[in-house]
Amino acid sequence: MNHVEAAMAKQIAQVAIGYQKERTGHAPASVTVVLSEDTLVITMHDALTPAEKAMALSPAGAAKVQEFHRELFHSSDDALRTEIQRITGREVREAAAEVEPATGTVVHAFTTGNVVQVFSLSEIDPAEVCASSDLTGPA
Repeated sequence: MNHVEAAMAKQIAQVAIGYQKERTGHAPASVTVVLSEDTLVITMHDALTPAEKAMALSPAGAAKVQEFHRELFHSSDDALRTEIQRITGREVREAAAEVEPATGTVVHAFTTGNVVQVFSLSEIDPAEVCASSDLTGPA
């Protein structure tokens, strides 16, 4: 990511934090923004309120939390799209939201007709990364 893209990503993260806090009263612990070609993915970590986390402990409650956040996203989607366009200079053509109740992660994806698959990875174990990485390439 170049300097301009990094600055845009930072601005988008700040906007996402603001919208999340305004909509739910709870700011995420952190936000990751990935801006690549024609795709923007915003991941808000630990974004659920304590009540939502408690509710998400049951399958029925988790489904309600997911649906609530999807509706919340769609009800404020226009404002967020406007801010993204202001920051990036590019129109948002598609948007989707997904919530992982078990971890409290909320993902917003904005694309221009692409299929976006988002994978939330476990914590990094440096010993495992070094042991399993083959940086020499094919033999």
